[in-house]
Amino acid sequence: MATEREPIGVIGAGYVGLVTAAGFAELGSDVYCVDVDAEKVEALRAGEIPIFEPGLPELVERNRERLHFSTDLTAALEHARLLFVSVGTPPSYSGDADLSAVHTVVDSMPPSDSHALVMKSTVPCGTGTAIKRAFAQQGKGFSYVSCPEFLKEGSAVYDFLHPDRVVVGDDGDWAGAAVADLYAPLDAPLVRTDIASAEMIKLASNAMLATKISFINEIANVCEELGADVMEVAKGMGLDERIGPHFLRPGIGYGGSCFPKDVSALKQLAGNSGYHFQLLTAVIEVNELQKRRVIGKLQKHLGSLVGKEVALLGLAFKPNTDDMREASSLVLAGRLQADGARVRAYDPVAEEEARQLMPGLTFAGTALDAVAGADACVLVTEWPEFSELDWGEVASRMEGSLLVDGRDFLEPQEIRDAGLSYEGIGRR
Repeated sequence: MATEREPIGVIGAGYVGLVTAAGFAELGSDVYCVDVDAEKVEALRAGEIPIFEPGLPELVERNRERLHFSTDLTAALEHARLLFVSVGTPPSYSGDADLSAVHTVVDSMPPSDSHALVMKSTVPCGTGTAIKRAFAQQGKGFSYVSCPEFLKEGSAVYDFLHPDRVVVGDDGDWAGAAVADLYAPLDAPLVRTDIASAEMIKLASNAMLATKISFINEIANVCEELGADVMEVAKGMGLDERIGPHFLRPGIGYGGSCFPKDVSALKQLAGNSGYHFQLLTAVIEVNELQKRRVIGKLQKHLGSLVGKEVALLGLAFKPNTDDMREASSLVLAGRLQADGARVRAYDPVAEEEARQLMPGLTFAGTALDAVAGADACVLVTEWPEFSELDWGEVASRMEGSLLVDGRDFLEPQEIRDAGLSYEGIGRR
């Protein structure tokens, strides 16, 4: 960029932190990225990207001179006044967000009137108030900004560079204005608001999207009972601009690092304040039951699953990522094994991650190897390569003939023409 850009610090080099760091480097900032994982930092210094995210390796490589990786905060504090926090906030046993990593960052900050923490991590509404109180008690003088991320795994680089909105929650001081200036070149709608509202925007957005998914899955289940086709129903619904077509694709449930965690956190947050969020309770229950409906479809065709061979195509929670967090495949594989089935699986990217989480599975090197000798096949993740499979070849390699399309990704007639029995979610 032609103009001088403000250097920034990024604390946490996971999905969000690394994309944020590379994105700001692309816009012209020097970025001082800090992570406690020394092995990860060394890999990043060597140009190795520890996660699968399309476009990210190229973005990091193109901006290597602007990206500085360390396990130490010193350089970030010395060069940058804005420190973006992107550490993990996983669910705790109670369902609340585990903020221990956030508190570690807060406690590690030195006294300063010229620095600000900019919260990218998804935190409960009220976290900013608690952190500001901690800074005041510790006499640190830090400013605080809530700037939630809206990056989708699999398209995170594009989402950073083409955001549909930028949310900045602050106290109206220099820090909020500085964060807004950093995002200005992206020319996105800016929501400048208070800290609590910014925190709630993130949680409410994910809860709304999860609700749409659970709703269309419920409609799909009713369609199966009544002989309607949910894909036709979704098409007709989506043309209403008040509803829109997005997130109306039925399947076997949502997963990943955001929706399950954030929906649970918002429900818990409401409960802690004395409000029973009934709708989200139902959204969560529908999602959990949806993951298990595939078992019923398999039993309908195969009877007892004891000794049956079942192939899973795709394991990651969505395509274009290796993320296995809360993936539907985890529940599905566990239920199949508990019912006595032998499970083989193939995923083009997530196998290494899956091996650590799914003991007892046989992993195949290709989709065709996975289905060889199988009594049934379940499409779990809608990887593009599965739409290009030779389904006649799949049919010839399988022992049985059942295909369960867990994402309504394939064309039913094409599958039937190949000699397979097709079962979708809510398909006629």
